[in-house]
Amino acid sequence: MFVYIWVMNLPEAKAEFIQAWGILGANWGINKAMAQIQALLLVSPQGLSTEDIMEELQVSRGNVNMNIRALMDWGVVRKELRIGERKEYFVAIKDVMDLARIIANERRKREIQPALEVLRKVQQVEGKEGEKVEEFKAQTAELLEFAEKFDGILDRFSNSDKNWFYKLLLKL
Repeated sequence: MFVYIWVMNLPEAKAEFIQAWGILGANWGINKAMAQIQALLLVSPQGLSTEDIMEELQVSRGNVNMNIRALMDWGVVRKELRIGERKEYFVAIKDVMDLARIIANERRKREIQPALEVLRKVQQVEGKEGEKVEEFKAQTAELLEFAEKFDGILDRFSNSDKNWFYKLLLKL
Protein backbone atom coordinates (compact mmCIF):
# COMPACT_ATOMS: atom_id res chain seq x y z
CA MET A 1 0.00 0.00 0.00
CA PHE A 2 1.32 3.39 -1.00
CA VAL A 3 0.32 6.48 0.98
CA TYR A 4 1.02 9.83 -0.59
CA ILE A 5 1.62 12.63 1.87
CA TRP A 6 1.16 16.16 0.55
CA VAL A 7 3.77 18.49 1.94
CA MET A 8 3.08 22.22 1.77
CA ASN A 9 5.43 25.07 2.26
CA LEU A 10 4.51 27.78 4.76
CA PRO A 11 3.00 30.29 2.29
CA GLU A 12 0.77 27.55 0.80
CA ALA A 13 -0.32 26.33 4.23
CA LYS A 14 -0.98 29.87 5.41
CA ALA A 15 -3.06 30.67 2.30
CA GLU A 16 -5.05 27.44 2.66
CA PHE A 17 -5.75 28.13 6.34
CA ILE A 18 -6.87 31.70 5.62
CA GLN A 19 -9.18 30.55 2.82
CA ALA A 20 -10.66 27.73 4.93
CA TRP A 21 -11.20 30.07 7.92
CA GLY A 22 -12.93 32.54 5.61
CA ILE A 23 -15.30 29.83 4.34
CA LEU A 24 -16.00 28.65 7.90
CA GLY A 25 -16.68 32.22 8.96
CA ALA A 26 -19.15 32.66 6.10
CA ASN A 27 -20.88 29.42 7.14
CA TRP A 28 -21.18 30.76 10.69
CA GLY A 29 -22.74 33.99 9.47
CA ILE A 30 -19.60 36.11 9.69
CA ASN A 31 -18.27 38.23 6.83
CA LYS A 32 -15.73 36.16 4.85
CA ALA A 33 -13.20 39.02 4.73
CA MET A 34 -13.50 39.51 8.50
CA ALA A 35 -12.80 35.81 9.08
CA GLN A 36 -9.83 35.91 6.70
CA ILE A 37 -8.36 38.95 8.46
CA GLN A 38 -8.72 37.20 11.81
CA ALA A 39 -7.08 34.06 10.37
CA LEU A 40 -4.17 36.10 9.00
CA LEU A 41 -3.67 37.78 12.37
CA LEU A 42 -3.93 34.41 14.16
CA VAL A 43 -1.01 32.97 12.21
CA SER A 44 1.13 36.12 12.12
CA PRO A 45 3.95 36.09 14.68
CA GLN A 46 3.62 39.85 15.25
CA GLY A 47 1.00 42.51 14.73
CA LEU A 48 0.18 43.63 11.20
CA SER A 49 -0.64 47.10 9.91
CA THR A 50 -3.60 47.91 7.70
CA GLU A 51 -1.21 48.02 4.73
CA ASP A 52 0.24 44.60 5.61
CA ILE A 53 -3.26 43.10 5.71
CA MET A 54 -4.27 44.82 2.46
CA GLU A 55 -1.22 43.46 0.68
CA GLU A 56 -1.47 39.93 2.06
CA LEU A 57 -5.19 39.48 1.38
CA GLN A 58 -5.50 41.74 -1.67
CA VAL A 59 -8.42 43.72 -0.20
CA SER A 60 -9.17 47.42 0.01
CA ARG A 61 -8.27 49.73 2.87
CA GLY A 62 -11.97 50.35 3.58
CA ASN A 63 -12.62 46.61 3.79
CA VAL A 64 -9.70 46.12 6.19
CA ASN A 65 -10.65 49.10 8.37
CA MET A 66 -14.32 48.11 8.60
CA ASN A 67 -13.53 44.48 9.44
CA ILE A 68 -10.74 45.30 11.90
CA ARG A 69 -13.17 47.57 13.73
CA ALA A 70 -15.73 44.73 13.84
CA LEU A 71 -13.11 42.26 15.12
CA MET A 72 -12.14 44.77 17.82
CA ASP A 73 -15.82 45.17 18.74
CA TRP A 74 -16.01 41.39 19.15
CA GLY A 75 -12.91 41.56 21.37
CA VAL A 76 -10.86 39.10 19.30
CA VAL A 77 -8.39 41.65 17.92
CA ARG A 78 -6.62 44.46 19.70
CA LYS A 79 -4.61 47.47 18.56
CA GLU A 80 -0.90 47.56 19.29
CA LEU A 81 1.12 50.75 19.20
CA ARG A 82 4.87 50.69 18.71
CA ILE A 83 7.22 53.36 20.00
CA GLY A 84 8.46 55.56 17.17
CA GLU A 85 5.87 54.21 14.71
CA ARG A 86 2.91 56.17 13.41
CA LYS A 87 1.18 53.07 12.07
CA GLU A 88 -1.25 51.07 14.11
CA TYR A 89 -0.71 47.34 14.29
CA PHE A 90 -3.34 44.71 14.99
CA VAL A 91 -2.94 41.51 16.96
CA ALA A 92 -5.39 38.62 17.31
CA ILE A 93 -6.20 36.90 20.58
CA LYS A 94 -4.29 33.66 20.09
CA ASP A 95 -5.20 31.58 23.12
CA VAL A 96 -7.82 29.19 21.74
CA MET A 97 -9.81 28.95 24.98
CA ASP A 98 -9.83 32.72 25.45
CA LEU A 99 -10.93 33.12 21.85
CA ALA A 100 -13.70 30.52 22.25
CA ARG A 101 -14.93 32.19 25.47
CA ILE A 102 -15.01 35.63 23.86
CA ILE A 103 -16.90 34.35 20.82
CA ALA A 104 -19.33 32.32 22.96
CA ASN A 105 -20.03 35.35 25.15
CA GLU A 106 -20.57 37.65 22.16
CA ARG A 107 -22.87 35.17 20.40
CA ARG A 108 -24.76 34.77 23.64
CA LYS A 109 -25.28 38.54 23.90
CA ARG A 110 -26.12 39.03 20.23
CA GLU A 111 -28.21 35.92 19.54
CA ILE A 112 -29.26 33.82 22.52
CA GLN A 113 -30.32 36.57 24.93
CA PRO A 114 -32.52 38.39 22.37
CA ALA A 115 -34.15 35.05 21.50
CA LEU A 116 -34.76 34.39 25.21
CA GLU A 117 -36.36 37.79 25.56
CA VAL A 118 -38.80 37.04 22.71
CA LEU A 119 -39.57 33.54 24.00
CA ARG A 120 -40.33 34.89 27.48
CA LYS A 121 -42.49 37.64 26.04
CA VAL A 122 -44.60 35.32 23.85
CA GLN A 123 -45.34 33.12 26.86
CA GLN A 124 -47.74 35.88 27.95
CA VAL A 125 -50.01 35.20 24.96
CA GLU A 126 -53.74 35.08 25.62
CA GLY A 127 -56.68 34.65 23.34
CA LYS A 128 -60.00 33.07 22.59
CA GLU A 129 -58.43 30.28 20.54
CA GLY A 130 -57.94 28.20 23.72
CA GLU A 131 -56.37 25.02 22.36
CA LYS A 132 -54.23 26.87 19.79
CA VAL A 133 -52.98 29.27 22.45
CA GLU A 134 -52.05 26.37 24.74
CA GLU A 135 -50.29 24.55 21.92
CA PHE A 136 -48.38 27.74 21.03
CA LYS A 137 -47.39 28.27 24.66
CA ALA A 138 -46.33 24.64 25.07
CA GLN A 139 -44.11 24.73 21.97
CA THR A 140 -42.51 28.07 22.79
CA ALA A 141 -42.07 27.00 26.43
CA GLU A 142 -40.10 23.98 25.22
CA LEU A 143 -37.94 26.23 23.06
CA LEU A 144 -37.51 28.61 26.00
CA GLU A 145 -36.41 25.79 28.28
CA PHE A 146 -33.86 24.59 25.74
CA ALA A 147 -32.57 28.14 25.09
CA GLU A 148 -32.23 28.81 28.83
CA LYS A 149 -30.22 25.61 29.30
CA PHE A 150 -28.02 26.48 26.33
CA ASP A 151 -27.57 30.02 27.66
CA GLY A 152 -26.58 28.57 31.04
CA ILE A 153 -23.98 26.33 29.42
CA LEU A 154 -22.55 29.25 27.44
CA ASP A 155 -22.49 31.39 30.58
CA ARG A 156 -20.71 28.68 32.51
CA PHE A 157 -18.25 28.18 29.64
CA SER A 158 -17.61 31.94 29.31
CA ASN A 159 -16.73 32.12 33.00
CA SER A 160 -14.81 28.86 33.19
CA ASP A 161 -11.22 27.83 33.07
CA LYS A 162 -9.71 25.34 30.63
CA ASN A 163 -9.94 22.41 33.03
CA TRP A 164 -13.73 22.70 33.41
CA PHE A 165 -14.24 22.63 29.65
CA TYR A 166 -11.93 19.66 29.05
CA LYS A 167 -13.61 17.72 31.88
CA LEU A 168 -17.01 18.46 30.31
CA LEU A 169 -15.80 17.22 26.92
CA LEU A 170 -14.51 14.00 28.47
CA LYS A 171 -17.91 13.40 30.12
CA LEU A 172 -19.65 13.82 26.77
